[in-house]
Amino acid sequence: MSFDIAVSGLNAINQQLGAISNNIANSGTVGFKSGRAEFASLYAEGQALGVGVTNVAQSISKSGNIFSSANSLDLAINGNGFFVMRDSAGTTAYTRAGYMQTDSLGNLINNQGMYLQGYPVDANGAIQTGSVGNLTINSGSIPAKATSTLDFTANLNANEELPKTATFDPADESSYNHTDATQVYDSLGREHTLKQYFVKTADNEWEVHYYMDDQKLSNTQKLTFTEQGILQQPNGAVSITADIAGAESIDLALNYNGTTQFGSDFSVSKKNGNGYASGECTGQMIDKDGSVYATFSNGERLLQGQVILATFANPNGLSSQNGTTWSQTSSSGAPLTGTPGSGLLGALSSNTLESSNVDLTAELVGLMTAQRNYQANTKVISTNDSMMTALFQAV
Repeated sequence: MSFDIAVSGLNAINQQLGAISNNIANSGTVGFKSGRAEFASLYAEGQALGVGVTNVAQSISKSGNIFSSANSLDLAINGNGFFVMRDSAGTTAYTRAGYMQTDSLGNLINNQGMYLQGYPVDANGAIQTGSVGNLTINSGSIPAKATSTLDFTANLNANEELPKTATFDPADESSYNHTDATQVYDSLGREHTLKQYFVKTADNEWEVHYYMDDQKLSNTQKLTFTEQGILQQPNGAVSITADIAGAESIDLALNYNGTTQFGSDFSVSKKNGNGYASGECTGQMIDKDGSVYATFSNGERLLQGQVILATFANPNGLSSQNGTTWSQTSSSGAPLTGTPGSGLLGALSSNTLESSNVDLTAELVGLMTAQRNYQANTKVISTNDSMMTALFQAV
């Protein structure tokens, strides 16, 4: 019986050594989660049978350290969650290893060639949260877009006096109080300069004259403010039209929301137009909420999709697979998906990776402990053999 008990100890320690060896071998593997052999005593109707390994438990809930990466598409999850990956056969897997890159078609893939899953965008660039699929980044160029809206917010100095010259003339600085120039684009992506001249006409009243490339436009807009300096009129956007040679006319909706009239210097706090010149793709970037963008030489970035993450009721119940991935099991439960940073899901950080969570010092200590236990069990076998030999010699 003692032989069998000692052999069970050797078998259990061999399995423990296997788990420790696997941990040490993967101490430098990105996204790896360590395993631990769990022992339990064995009995049969009160008779001791030795020991066995009941489970090699994973430590998936324990995060590894985050370190920098030279690849802008490499990702790490700060908190709970798994990247959702899918291979060419449609099999879904989950991983914490954020090695990401693009293939020849612009698909986001990992180092195993599996496709990163997320919410795609429609033709208008809006996220389609109702469907999950492969994320693809546009690697081509984007055409020019004419400026059609302009949000302009400024403060007009309430201390200003009426201009000394009654007739407005852009060449005469004494005929206006403030001026500002804004770059806008036509349908060919060419830049044009929209100048606004602000003329104080009475207390809390101003008049704006518009020039496009130093050519006067027909529009003249009146701005009125309350006694508290809040914009009263216009209530909506101001329509401005400028004829452009060789291109479509610029039809601009100019919005003055937020503009004030206080007793401080003239200042412009916002000038946001939606036009741009044509541009070539220069790179990709992923925000902490999983939003995937293509960046272009004209300074624009276009939304390409949004990464999703998955979480499980019992993540330690996932089944390990090749490639530092896991698959769903009945023990783990069904995945719950969402965008990074929502609910219990962690946020993403780009240019980073998550290291293995293996504590190498603890593993080496465990290795020495297992070695002593192995020697102790072999000593039991050796002692039992000596006793049997002595018994045979006495017969």
